[in-house]
Amino acid sequence: MTRINFSSTSKIASTRDSVAWGKKNLEKTTSALLFAALLIVCSLAVGCSSDKPKPATSTSQPPVTQNATAMTTTSSMPALPLQTAAKPAPKKVVHKRPANLTYADKTSGVSFQYPRKYDLKTGDDAGKLVSSIPLPMNFVQPGGVPLAAVELPGAVYNGNDLAAAFFNVSVNKTLTAEQCEGFLEPQPDPSADPSIQAAAQPSRLILGEMELLGTEAVTGEGIRQSDAKYFHVFQNGACYEFAVNVTTAAPESQLAMKHVDREKAFQQLEKILATVKVETVATPEVAATTPATPATTPVTPAQ
Repeated sequence: MTRINFSSTSKIASTRDSVAWGKKNLEKTTSALLFAALLIVCSLAVGCSSDKPKPATSTSQPPVTQNATAMTTTSSMPALPLQTAAKPAPKKVVHKRPANLTYADKTSGVSFQYPRKYDLKTGDDAGKLVSSIPLPMNFVQPGGVPLAAVELPGAVYNGNDLAAAFFNVSVNKTLTAEQCEGFLEPQPDPSADPSIQAAAQPSRLILGEMELLGTEAVTGEGIRQSDAKYFHVFQNGACYEFAVNVTTAAPESQLAMKHVDREKAFQQLEKILATVKVETVATPEVAATTPATPATTPVTPAQ
């Protein structure tokens, strides 16, 4: 009979089991190493993909590196001294002077407005200007006193035959209300054509609450002519006269001088006339004095 050596057989069997177990362990180790290698590859792939630059969009913020660079550049520049903003110069307030001035006389109550550029004359100066024309005042009786006169500026006289152009106010306290409505006829000029000299019919002019009676008087002819318009009103117990006058008188050596536009000159003066006011003023009261009757002493007859 053949002897079977069980010990050899068991050794072979154990050897086979060891080889099989080694293979299994090798397979498990290989699988673990492969899995670990795969994880490492995946992590590297994910990291690389996150480092790729993203496409710029309209709402994307600038890279942080640019701001850092800008900050580094700015900080490297030398500090400049702070400059205070210059204060704006204060605006000059220009007070415009009124175009017109006002004349007012409390004693007579007369007031009017006239352009600033015109020449105002009062008192004796006004009397001299008014007396320079052939018919200074047009009251039916003497006693008129010039109060004020306004003359056109000197530029109006340049290059023309204008001798005088003014507005004036006079008052006559000796006239009654009926006499105040009268006017004098201009004195005839012997050297002038009588058909040229004329006195216009009285007319009425309303100024506010005043009703004025007016007339126009023309004296002279040609280059020597005085044209005046007079207006009367009775108020405050006196007769007020308002006049506008345009007089031409070119010298013989300048007969070819340009003739002044009378209508335009009158329009300028009548603008002053339109502003005239006469306020009511207190008139001084004259106390009536009654002569005292001398006392009579009774005479006692002698005893």
